[in-house]
Parts: sequence; structure tokens; C-alpha cells
Amino acid sequence: MDYFKTTIRFFAILVSIILFSCGDDKGNEIIVYNEFNEPIDTVNQVHFDLDSITKKDTLKVITVYGPTSYFILKGQAMGFEHDLLNSLAKKMNLNLKIVIAKNIDQMFDMLNSGEGDIIAYGMTITEERKQYGAFTTPYMKVHQVLVQKKPDNWRKINLHNIKKYLVNDVTELAGKTVSVRKNSSYYTRLINLSQEIGEEIIIDTVHGDLTTDEIIGKVANGELNYTVADDNIAAINKAYHPIIDINTDVSLSQNLAWVVRNTSPDLLARINKEIDKSVGSKSYNIIYNKYFKNTRSYVKHVKSDFYTKETGKMSPYDDVIKKYAAKIGWDWLLVSAIIFQESRFENKGHSWVGARGLMQLMPATAKGLGVKDVHHPEQNIRGGTKYLKQIWDRWPEITDSIQRIKFTLASYNCGYYHVKDAQYLAKNYNKNPLSWDNGVDEFILKLAKPKFYNHKGVKYGYARGTEPYNYVYFIFENYKIYKNLVSE
Repeated sequence: MDYFKTTIRFFAILVSIILFSCGDDKGNEIIVYNEFNEPIDTVNQVHFDLDSITKKDTLKVITVYGPTSYFILKGQAMGFEHDLLNSLAKKMNLNLKIVIAKNIDQMFDMLNSGEGDIIAYGMTITEERKQYGAFTTPYMKVHQVLVQKKPDNWRKINLHNIKKYLVNDVTELAGKTVSVRKNSSYYTRLINLSQEIGEEIIIDTVHGDLTTDEIIGKVANGELNYTVADDNIAAINKAYHPIIDINTDVSLSQNLAWVVRNTSPDLLARINKEIDKSVGSKSYNIIYNKYFKNTRSYVKHVKSDFYTKETGKMSPYDDVIKKYAAKIGWDWLLVSAIIFQESRFENKGHSWVGARGLMQLMPATAKGLGVKDVHHPEQNIRGGTKYLKQIWDRWPEITDSIQRIKFTLASYNCGYYHVKDAQYLAKNYNKNPLSWDNGVDEFILKLAKPKFYNHKGVKYGYARGTEPYNYVYFIFENYKIYKNLVSE
């Protein structure tokens, strides 16, 4: 029987290899087996490798929100995984796009369907996971630890007596309940650990939407008895929850890596090349220390009023932004994304061309809008939103509200008449002049080339088109992120 199963599996893998070698963008179906050689799943992997990613100019990274992977602080995208991938994308001359998974369980489906190109969430390398995707060279080593709560009065108890209260050896977990996500390496480790100690560990499978950090928080609050976490994640959470103990090891060292599709060998090779150069370098150590060594910084950002995932706040100016966004009928989060793009919420900031304040108003524009003190937050936001409304009113022919917003943003950035020139060119070259996407955006870029800015119908000449193009793109990307994080 075992011979029969092995033969069946061999031919299934052979078919997958043949399909892979002659497949197209639609991909091929791969059968996934468990440790007993029993088929447990089928996966359709799209063919989308480095050349296609390069053509689209964007590297899409799948992750989930968390204080080490990806989060927003004062409107700024941050996180260990985010910063490493941002550095990688720059080296590959690609834009980085973060794709948020609702939970960790759906990451591999998103990867193989083409919603993203890389999973970046500290994945432990396991044999089963290898069937769903190709692991990169490891970028970190960790080991798993037991997370448990010390007595409420632990500060008044000596260390010896605290240890009496805790599980100090994994054999003591027999008959105890440990809470983890089912589709996690922690769950697999607990199954194996039960077999190793010869007694059952009761595994409570929590919802897949919960991050490891959130599960640790539930242990710290007494809602759960025990959980398991990688030592680096446990260590930074201990800085925030000093009542937890993380001194009992559950596993030996394990490798963490990112994951790409099995159908993306060129992307895998390029990423591995960059990882080999990066890990252990000065730049890598700076990023690592920022999140895992500087625990004070971690506590500071988690406790910040502007740690958006927890507080729903973007900046100290939320109330003012809401007030004036409502006056022009715009979502306050969209206006927040504009302000972040303009000034990073730094009120004293000014650009090389002299624009100042939160919404980077030029002195003459500010004066015309009735702004007396350009560095006064409310005056600046009032003036900036009023200016947005004035520009919006100049595009009545664009009936699609999203496209009209994009025209307004581009005009806010580079000037109304440069966008009109790009619109003229779009029409002249048989592109839709009433659509920014796949229409006018293409020609705002071309205004940096003599052939186009010298065109007889172009009235205002040269424009640095990459600035308004990227301006619109990044505002909408941040807007999507803000909407996902903040519940109205």
C-alpha cells in the first residue's frame, strides 16, 4: 500500500513538473501531501516571474499587521519586514506595494493566485509549507519559547518562588492547554512535543485573524494560560508586557524566510542574491536593532497615541482634518494621506521651492487663500482643503469621482495647466482624456521629454512628470492602508 501511494505521488509530481515547464500565466495545479503521503490539498500556481514583475514596476508583498511585520505610526509605514523589503525593492528598482492578508491562513492562497509576489511574515520553513511555495535563503534564526503569565504580585516575590508558579520544563505541559493558531509552526511543534514527552498537550486553536502579538496580549491579560512564540517576537512583547515569562524553550533553532511561488525561480534567485549580501551587513543590523534590540522604542510606538492599529489615530491633527475634509466632502483619511505625502505631519517643514506647513502651501497661494500664518496647523489645513476644492471645481467634465480626485491631486502637485497639457496629449494620441488611470497619467510622464513638451498643442512646456505621477499613486496607496486600519 505504501508503495502504491508513493508511486501515485511520484506521477503527480512528474505531471506538475511537466505542467510547470510548459505552462502559461494561468499556472498549473499542484497536489499537496501530508507527512503520511496522503493528498490533502490542491494548489493552482500562476506563472508570474521576475520579468513580469519588472514590467509592472512593482513588487507586491503579502503580510499582516503587527508591531514587527508592518504597522502605521504617525502615518508612516514601518516594521522589520517592511523595512527589509523596502530596501530590497529599491535595490531591484521597483516600487514596494504592501498587500494585507486578513489572516495568516490565507497568505499562501494570495501568493499562488498572484495577489502578491512574496510572503513576508517570518515564516518558519516546514516540509508542508514547501509544497505551497519556495522559501528564500533564511534571513534570521529563532527558536520557540513558551509564553506564560507570572503571578499578579510578581514584583513582590523573589525569583525562586516565581519559578515555582511557572512551567520551567516542556514536560510540565502535559495536560495543560496551550493556545496557538492551527496553521502555524507553533501548532506543529506542540503536536510533535506531545509525542516526544509521551503525554497529551491540549492545544486550543485560536482564530486565524489573531496575530502572535495579540495572542501574547491575551496571555498577559489572563484570558489565555499559555501560548508559543518565536523568541524575538516574545522578547519585544515582554518589554510591553513585563508580567509575561518567556524563559522556557520549546524548540531548537529554526530558520525564518520569505516565500515566493514555486513558479517564480528567477525572482527567488534575485531575492536570495540580495539576502546573501544583506544579512549581517551594517544596514541589516541597523534595521534589526531598531525593532528587536531597542525595546524602549517598541514600547514607545505601541503605547503611542498614533499607533494606528490600536488607536485609530493618524496624527495630532485628526480633529482639524476631519473638520475641513467634511467641508469639501472628502474622506478625512484621504486628506490625511495628502498631508502625510506633503509633510509627514511635520508642521514646520518646508520644501526646496518654498512651500510650507502641513499641506505645503506656497506663500502666494497661502495669501490668496487667506492664510496669515502658514505654520498654524488649522489655518494651513483650512487653506489647503479650500485650495483642493478650488481645483476640484476646475474639472467639471470629469464625472467619475475617483478620477476627478486624481486630476485634482496631480494639479495640486504640479499645477492645473501642466495636467491640462497632459490631458491634451492623451486626447491627441487617442487615449481617454477624462481618465487619469491608463490615460492622462501616461502623458504627464511624457511631459519631461522634448518630443512631447515641444508639441504644438502643449502650452506650458516641460514638467517633471514623475512627481505628480508618484504623488497620486502613493497618496492612494496610503489611503487604502489608512482605510483598512481605521474603522469609521
